[in-house]
Amino acid sequence: MRSSKSLFKKVPLIAFTLVAFSSLSAFAAKNSYNEINSLLLSAESLFKSMKNKEYTAIWSVLTAKSKKIIIKNVYRESSKTSEGYSKEKIRSDFTKGGIIAKTYWDSFLMEFDPDMVLESSKWKVETIKNKIAIISIHYKESKKPALLKMYKEEGLWKTGIEETFGVRKILH
Repeated sequence: MRSSKSLFKKVPLIAFTLVAFSSLSAFAAKNSYNEINSLLLSAESLFKSMKNKEYTAIWSVLTAKSKKIIIKNVYRESSKTSEGYSKEKIRSDFTKGGIIAKTYWDSFLMEFDPDMVLESSKWKVETIKNKIAIISIHYKESKKPALLKMYKEEGLWKTGIEETFGVRKILH
């Protein structure tokens, strides 16, 4: 008899434990869903901004490393001309969507159609680990998907366009 009383005393504890674990897994699943949603929205916003030629929006979703590489490349090219912009002038122009940004992104978009990614590709989150994620973007006419690298910076997912594609290589 004593063991059945002991079991009845443990039932509330077992029930509580099961509810707690199921709540934790629901919380983890919700966080996972929110993280994936945030990741995909950030990546998608890059391509939508490109399509709409929203230069400041494009710049805002790029990683710090991508921005640094783009600034370095534009600086190198501008130093070959009489313009010779400073890196700070280039950074400022990209931030506010000025003429340098417009020229750069318009040139980029002559070679790349964002609708290929937005309308004609399948997206799949391959991995999310710590502050790095990989999104597979498979264009319908391609044999292999592009693996878009995303990085979490200051709590937001940013697109590593240079880390992924080396844009400069595409344009030359």
